[in-house]
Amino acid sequence: MGTTGDSQQVTAASVHSIDDAENQSNNAQRNDVNPVRSWKSYVWDTWDLPPDQRWLLFKVDAFVLTFASIGYFLKNIDQTNVNNAFLSGMEEDLEMFGNQLVTSTSIWTVGYVIGQIPSNLLLTRVSPRWVIPSLELGWGLATICTSSVKSYKSLYALRFLVGLFESGFYPGIHYLLGSWYTPREIGKRAMIFWLAGSVGTLFSGFLQAAAYTNLNGTHGYAGWRWLFIIDGIITLPLALAGYVFFPNLPQSGKKTWWTTEEEHLLSIKRMDNIGRAGKKPLTKERAKAILLSWHTYLLPLLYIIWNNGYLQPAMGYWLKSFNADPPPLPGKSYTVAQINNLPLPTTGVLIVMGLIWGWLSDGPCRGARWPFIYIGAVITLIFAVLLKTLPFYTNLKGRMAVYWLSNIGAGAGPLILSWINEICSDDTEKRALLVAMANDFAYVVQAVAPNFVWKTTDFPQAPKGYTWSIVLQVLLILCTATIQLLLWYDKKKAAKAEAGLSAIDPLESSSIEGDTSVTSREDDGKAASTSRPKQVGLD
Repeated sequence: MGTTGDSQQVTAASVHSIDDAENQSNNAQRNDVNPVRSWKSYVWDTWDLPPDQRWLLFKVDAFVLTFASIGYFLKNIDQTNVNNAFLSGMEEDLEMFGNQLVTSTSIWTVGYVIGQIPSNLLLTRVSPRWVIPSLELGWGLATICTSSVKSYKSLYALRFLVGLFESGFYPGIHYLLGSWYTPREIGKRAMIFWLAGSVGTLFSGFLQAAAYTNLNGTHGYAGWRWLFIIDGIITLPLALAGYVFFPNLPQSGKKTWWTTEEEHLLSIKRMDNIGRAGKKPLTKERAKAILLSWHTYLLPLLYIIWNNGYLQPAMGYWLKSFNADPPPLPGKSYTVAQINNLPLPTTGVLIVMGLIWGWLSDGPCRGARWPFIYIGAVITLIFAVLLKTLPFYTNLKGRMAVYWLSNIGAGAGPLILSWINEICSDDTEKRALLVAMANDFAYVVQAVAPNFVWKTTDFPQAPKGYTWSIVLQVLLILCTATIQLLLWYDKKKAAKAEAGLSAIDPLESSSIEGDTSVTSREDDGKAASTSRPKQVGLD
């Protein structure tokens, strides 16, 4: 097998080395078909892989997963810093006494929405090594420049740029994860990446408070201006490192410098074995096929429903309501520190459960994503009913426990995007498009719907919000079931077509379908009879 897009002449020695590399990767793949798993592999999946794959994945984890997680951590800090700055003096300095903060958030959203799909499609034509770090560099510089704004109109312009540059990072990383990892590997890594953002949100308040307390007035800069300077400065080194260490896509035909020739061929073979396609010309026929595919509509819809269906944080509003005049429960009140800190276990529970789900999905569930969508929907529906119906000011410990556990079912999002990556394996442009569409339109709905169903004035009761969440959990279950049914139908249709073609002329069928010698470990020990991309989702 030659590398995709490779036009270089190969010497006899290099041909020999390529054949050796292919034989090694084929042997590794055969060893992976139905491996005897040790307990260590359930902790981290590389332990039971052959040494060549183990070392390759160690490098990919170090240079892709680590970079992505730190980048998303910093993105969430940069994304939320304007709210901290507003509360720390920016309101007075820029005379933002009207609706300017909301307007700045809306302008950021415009940039974030319009940039996602073009950015992800760009990744199918330009190496992520240049695109992803450039996005980080862009939002880092725009964040630093925000420290020098003299009016809220200048703030508007820079918030648009921050949103535009940040827009391509999250869907772009998910597309990249789908270009390097197999179904037994991607779920936990997508979860780690997503949860890094939650840690960033958790950490941002502490960082902003420390910066304001220690730097306010230093060199003539107000504390809120230092917030933007620090956030931007810690982003830039990672962006610059990305230009050096971030990889090309395996099937682009361009070897990443930190992989050997054998590792490069192995990375291509790994993606071939699961039907992950490289780039192709985007013709009118392909564009029409994408437009008419049910994937294009139901897969993004699934993520949109999940993204807008999980429960909004209401515990802080509930705690603050005890300080009302007259108090709902005389003698009971909470300090500002308690109002800010008591809801934090909710995020901790989400992080722990998200990690458990990612490991279970890749490991014992053998790459299946749909069980956790169902489980998450049922759990979230139950907690939505509890929070809507339980008394607010009796059994305070019980209600507090319900708040802490309310996001226990909210971890399916990264697994849904992993599922999209797997379902669209055979079309890299469609895969990039649908991952971006899912996150993009989810954000559009998220920016609009809460204004009607999760109104600030409705908290802590928020009856419309909990009803909205209950309805969306039911829709999430129905949408998942519909997708599974259509995947089953497509798989059955493809099997009939393949059987018919083989019955006509087995030799001709073999030549049409391609090399049949590769065995995929995703087929549970059964030799693959064709190189046709595998339908994923019903395992």
